[in-house]
Amino acid sequence: MEYRLTDFLPTTKKELELRGWDEVDVILFSADAYVDHPSFGAAVIGRTLEAAGYRVAIVPQPDWHGDFRDFKKLGRPRLFFGIAPGCMDSMVNKYTAARRLRSEDAYSPDGRHDMRPEYPTIVYTHILKRLFPDVPVVLGGIEASLRRVTHYDYWKDQLRPCILCDSGADIIIYGMGEKPILELADRIKAGEPIDDITDLPQTVYLATKDTIAGGISADDIVLHSHEQCLHDKRAQAENFRHIEEQSNMMHAQRLLQQVGQRYVVVNPPFPPMTTEELDASFDLPYTRLPHPKYKGKRIPAFDMIKFSVNIHRGCFGGCAFCTISAHQGKFISCRSKRSILNEVRQVTQMDGFKGYLSDLGGPSANMYGMHGRNIKACEHCKRPSCIHPQICPNLNTSHAKLLDIYRAVDALPGIKKSFIGSGVRYDLLLHRGKDEEANRAAEEYTRELICRHVSGRLKVAPEHTSDSVLRLMRKPSFRLFGDFKRIFDQINREENLRQQIIPYFISSHPGCREEDMAELAVLTKSMDFQLEQVQDFTPTPMTVATETWYTGYDPYTLEPVFSAKSPQEKQAQRQYFFWYKPEERRGIEQSLRRIGRQDLISKLFGSKITAQPHQQKQNKTNQHGNHRTNNRPEKPAEEKRRRNRRDR
Repeated sequence: MEYRLTDFLPTTKKELELRGWDEVDVILFSADAYVDHPSFGAAVIGRTLEAAGYRVAIVPQPDWHGDFRDFKKLGRPRLFFGIAPGCMDSMVNKYTAARRLRSEDAYSPDGRHDMRPEYPTIVYTHILKRLFPDVPVVLGGIEASLRRVTHYDYWKDQLRPCILCDSGADIIIYGMGEKPILELADRIKAGEPIDDITDLPQTVYLATKDTIAGGISADDIVLHSHEQCLHDKRAQAENFRHIEEQSNMMHAQRLLQQVGQRYVVVNPPFPPMTTEELDASFDLPYTRLPHPKYKGKRIPAFDMIKFSVNIHRGCFGGCAFCTISAHQGKFISCRSKRSILNEVRQVTQMDGFKGYLSDLGGPSANMYGMHGRNIKACEHCKRPSCIHPQICPNLNTSHAKLLDIYRAVDALPGIKKSFIGSGVRYDLLLHRGKDEEANRAAEEYTRELICRHVSGRLKVAPEHTSDSVLRLMRKPSFRLFGDFKRIFDQINREENLRQQIIPYFISSHPGCREEDMAELAVLTKSMDFQLEQVQDFTPTPMTVATETWYTGYDPYTLEPVFSAKSPQEKQAQRQYFFWYKPEERRGIEQSLRRIGRQDLISKLFGSKITAQPHQQKQNKTNQHGNHRTNNRPEKPAEEKRRRNRRDR
């Protein structure tokens, strides 16, 4: 389908003129390329405001050097500037866990690295406040949402205050922003000064003690001050428990934290979006394409999701290292079948579509339609996870609604297959509760998933093999992964399929030691895995794992927890992922001897053990001195090299 330039939100003065506009109500500055798709936050907020009658423009990836012409080219908005720093945290997007530059920026044209600054929220706000000091600046997106209170910044290796303090912006909208952005725009349009908007749910603002709306009440949770956290890591750990619990409650309390002479005020979030509200967001007139300005350029993130459809929001897994619950919450909001099918039909009309949906999923692939049976019980629940340390008996784990969606999508003309690219929670598939219909639906879903929706490789995330580490990760025992793999292999044999299961693992997570990684290597080897999908733990703001890593305490028990922190400690753990690479063998053997686990050497490498350093030196002397160490004749050089490679 062909789209006109005016089918996109305007990005230039010329595009405003094509619409006959001489001014706009809201200008959004995005650190991502502008892709008009419901998976890209700036597009969602822009389309949401547009649908409410506001004139909205987007300036994607403005040049923050020189004369700031990109920040001035559309002039002054009537209502406010919005900062949308990107679909990923800017520092995670830019750097690896080892603080090395990533190979490409997935959200920039042709993967270019020079299209966004570090911390664009702060950089863009400073520029706008310098150019237009009287225009409100509203922060949103992942970067601001996860920095709404005192947080540890891994890349600066320091504790930072709420990002409002560093940026100078007026207000933060955290989480999924459709509902608060509309109310904020309506109130500013009605003439209400932004400094007076202090009661809007899901927002964060700064105030002095005497200007906090309603004053500090008994219902508020007053966190340890930023200054106290700077001097006491235990105080920071204690804070986080409140922050995480309130992020995942239906009826949360207001959070207050003192920073210097001011207070950060975090208003409770809006209730989870209803199906009707979520449908309204996904049904907006997205072109689902990059803006025409990128013609001929590749945007890697768009390539990944081009032929995918998101069917729900939220995740109740509560994984310790994941930011989804901090941003989207644990309660699942589902789209209707009608809305999902309409988007799939739209995908089938896209250029290049050949009948295969790359993903029909969400934050977790198989949580669609799941919720508490007794909602009143959920209203009082503080648990960050509905499935850890065990699956909540109040949770309806039926996969029946999800099966219905899969079958309806597969029945559409133009669809050959719909694959599930999102991660599958196999603990939900294996769970057997009192509801026999839900149990049968789980078995039926498992078979249908494996037989019809795997593109050769099924992604799952056991993350580790050690039960003690998995408890800190809030993941199920590795035993369940073994159970699921046996089912996967059995169904593949029965259906004459040749598919792989691809497990994801993390090293250097809080609580993980070298010995745990050594046992991970041995156990995964025994299951015939040579691991591909692995990562070193990266501390990101607003996760319980990051707070544990930084403070040294479990925020919920305040018990001390070990974490590997130095590059040497982290590399000592990471090397075990690659035990099968000859170049890693010597380091692994040295590590195993150092930690007193020589017994694992033969389990990883067989009975032949490489020479230790003093032996190598002696052998080298023997070789160059032409002294024989045995009575066998010397073999030809090429055969000797082959033998050495084989022995390694």
